[in-house]
Amino acid sequence: MTNTQLITLTEPRSEAAEAFRSLRTNLMFSSVENPIHTLVVTSTAQPDGKSSLLANLAVTLAQGGNKTILVDCDLRRPIQHEIWGISNTRGLTTMMLDETAMSSPPLANTEVDNLQILPSGPLPPNPADVLSSQRMSNLIGVLKARANYVLFDAPPVLAATDAALLGAKLDGMLLVVRAGHTRRDHTARARQTLERVHVRIVGAVLSNAPRENTGGYYG
Repeated sequence: MTNTQLITLTEPRSEAAEAFRSLRTNLMFSSVENPIHTLVVTSTAQPDGKSSLLANLAVTLAQGGNKTILVDCDLRRPIQHEIWGISNTRGLTTMMLDETAMSSPPLANTEVDNLQILPSGPLPPNPADVLSSQRMSNLIGVLKARANYVLFDAPPVLAATDAALLGAKLDGMLLVVRAGHTRRDHTARARQTLERVHVRIVGAVLSNAPRENTGGYYG
């Protein structure tokens, strides 16, 4: 049964689903000169719906005919395996330790054509060290060779260094900002943190905004 968080599947004709398709289009056309093939989605200090937003973005990219891999890099509080109803016994951390898994990633198929999920796998004691390693760079290369888009779910920027470390290895980062919830000073601090390590912020997504004030509402 499809998770209700996947509104692009449960309500494909809704305004929210259309907003995700608009987000897909904006990402694809805003990066014509510097194409985005690897993207991390995160938030500032609180999760703010980043994981469900990323899952729906992955659906729309795959539905557009793009081979897409969604990777759960939140090695502190992973949730993609719950959203998709898949096992988390093997995943990203398995690839970090097992050469066989690196050459044949433990990707889970979904009900969406062109979309596969790489869950986090068993949680490590040192997530930041894992994400900053050369092995992680190699893993990104392996996945990039298998898909048009590789999307990464990361912890909030101010909660851990993980998102900044990962973002520095990827083509870009998308920040989720929740209306009426995300603090402006947190957003400013997050931006400063990311700019210090030269992360390319491709944009921000406003979620949970009043419908009458938005042209793109994500629910």
